[in-house]
Amino acid sequence: MPIKKDIFLKQLGEHVREVRLKKNITQFDLASSIGKDRQSVQRVESGDINASVYYLYELAEGLDISLEELLAFKVVTKKKKK
Repeated sequence: MPIKKDIFLKQLGEHVREVRLKKNITQFDLASSIGKDRQSVQRVESGDINASVYYLYELAEGLDISLEELLAFKVVTKKKKK
C-alpha cells in the first residue's frame, strides 16, 4: 500500500531535523551553507513542502552526508484497526 504523501514528508522532515541536531547545526547555519533561508529549512523539517530531489541533495551536502543517508529512514505508518 502506498505511503500517504503527508506522512512521508513529515517523517522525512523529522529525519532531517534529527540529523541536523546530532551535528549541532542550527537551521540558520544549514540554510546559509546551501544558499537558502531559515524558513525554507523549517518548512522541510515540518513536512510543509515537497522538496525537490536537488533541494534534498543540497540539504545532504549542508549536513555533510550523502543523499542516500538523508533518505535512509524508515517510514512508520499506523495500521487501520479492523
